[in-house]
Amino acid sequence: MITRSFGKLSDGRSAGLYILRNRNGMEVHLTDYGAAIVSIIVPDRSGKRRDVVLGYDDVSGYENGSSSIGATVGRVANRISNAAFDLNGRHYILTNNEGQNCLHGGRDFYVQRLWQAVIPFGKVSTGDIAATYATESMNDWSRERRGRDAGMTNAVDSGTDTTDVRHASGDSMTFTLDSPDGDQGFPGDIHIELTYTLTDDNELHLDYKAAFNKKKESALPGQADSSTADEECKTALETPLNLTNHSYFNLNGHNSGTVLTQEVWIGAESFTEADRRSIPTGTLLEVKWTPMDFRKPKELGKEINSDYEQLRFGGGYDHNFVIGNGQGEYREAASMYAADSGIRMTVSTDLPGIQLYTANGLDNELGKDDAVYGKRSAACFESQFWPDTINKENFPGGILREGEEFTSRTTYAFSVVEEV
Repeated sequence: MITRSFGKLSDGRSAGLYILRNRNGMEVHLTDYGAAIVSIIVPDRSGKRRDVVLGYDDVSGYENGSSSIGATVGRVANRISNAAFDLNGRHYILTNNEGQNCLHGGRDFYVQRLWQAVIPFGKVSTGDIAATYATESMNDWSRERRGRDAGMTNAVDSGTDTTDVRHASGDSMTFTLDSPDGDQGFPGDIHIELTYTLTDDNELHLDYKAAFNKKKESALPGQADSSTADEECKTALETPLNLTNHSYFNLNGHNSGTVLTQEVWIGAESFTEADRRSIPTGTLLEVKWTPMDFRKPKELGKEINSDYEQLRFGGGYDHNFVIGNGQGEYREAASMYAADSGIRMTVSTDLPGIQLYTANGLDNELGKDDAVYGKRSAACFESQFWPDTINKENFPGGILREGEEFTSRTTYAFSVVEEV
């Protein structure tokens, strides 16, 4: 792995760039700002290296951006209706940042925070050139797998922006975030870890973990039905949780225009019906005989402009497809293919939903290499619990409880299809 400076935030703090490589020439560039994917560079069928995700040249783009490009989204990804929910007899009020909705956690985004960067058996503290020291991590499997590589870790130079390269062993990178009780309006003090692992099979694994830091009473005001200590404590030790990655994929390259000719498959028989505010109604609709049917691969543009209410409401695809009924077996859930590059991506997850979003809201966003990203210039495949689960009794999962550890894996795997 290679670490570099990724520029400075407006408050003077330094951000880092972390580059994972494999033997096939694939690279994944990550930053500790938002625990975001900056680039995924994949050789196409002719051997040309293509960067297949939208992004920015340095951290200032992520700090000023408003579309969560590449970033880790939480505490609750997607939408919560009316920016409020009830849990254990308390009423919690969040920030509304999309009309009446709370979208991706409200205004105080995880996306726009500097996460702690952790290399196996060491930490990287952006802003300091720190001595190497051992660290305990919830990510035991990563430490065991890479025990043979234990050794040097390096910090990002906080003095000046530089192209100097500092090397560290390993093909994985972990980012951590502590989210205190009351953060974004949510109850409970939790610790979050996200480990990115690039394999020699061109798989990028995203392994999420989360757990309560310690038991303590919630400091948030609320309307409790009972004032007993037990119930107050219980309120503090449950919280909604829905983490996802918000990368925008274009398999012909991040600067190649729209994705409407690229083929998508989604292994879903149904999707969650949404209203005009993109909030699920609580009803599951079959994809059969609708433009929402991706059970056989088809071009994204084939039916995106159909006179179909759900597409009119979303301005295109911005819908949760039902992969399962609760967190379950890890399996392939979706794929995307670009005939021009020959690059194919598959998405695997153990979560029950995939949000397909066709970048309907992007508008002249200045990105990497002076690229200008517009409407439908990419597609997102966000693994998740279904949107607004906390307000839908018939929707599964999405609650973290004391004594439990949330773990989940999502994988973006890349291959090349030779011309027929």
